Amino acid sequence: MAKFAFAFLDCEFGGLDPELHDITEIGVILTDYRLVELAAQEWKIRSRPERITPEAAEISGYDEKLWADALPIRQVLTEFASLLPADKTVVPAGQNVRMDVNFIERAYKSCELPYPFDYHVIDLATLFYSWSLVAGETVSALSLRQAATTAGLVEGNVPHRAMADARLTLDAFRHYIGRLAPRDPAEVVSRLASEAGVEKASAADAAPPGEGS
Repeated sequence: MAKFAFAFLDCEFGGLDPELHDITEIGVILTDYRLVELAAQEWKIRSRPERITPEAAEISGYDEKLWADALPIRQVLTEFASLLPADKTVVPAGQNVRMDVNFIERAYKSCELPYPFDYHVIDLATLFYSWSLVAGETVSALSLRQAATTAGLVEGNVPHRAMADARLTLDAFRHYIGRLAPRDPAEVVSRLASEAGVEKASAADAAPPGEGS
């Protein structure tokens, strides 16, 4: 396991389609296999205005004036790769990180640069849901905001900024890893079945007369 390192990363985009939209910002926190922080860096990326939707700009805080000193994508990708330890298998980690990987992988390919990451990913959403099963809790969403709120790390909305999201994801990851205490599977199944029975009974009680009979 010691041969692994993790890149907790978050990207902001000009939209949701890597074929149509640009990456506008990358934040990454590099950890060892124990989640001990090794390095962190963020970049604003020189993007094409026509590949940034107004909705995405509003969500991510993109502003041409604030991005005046942004770096070209090739330079960012080169600096990104140089940050990674050459003697470790670096696994991307994050919240819904497959989307970030799709954009980054395409960017490396477009710049004809070698992709520096392992093909596996580790996602907070999976960990959060796994914790809910172990803890016998139900979750209403698998978002970063929901995971962080449930962990008591934030209250209210979470602004979309690359480094802030990467940091919050790592904090939430550490939180839930520390709470995956072993439990008897029968206990978890019994509790979930009990909760399902209560919900079914509540729905039946709420139904108008004649329905469900």
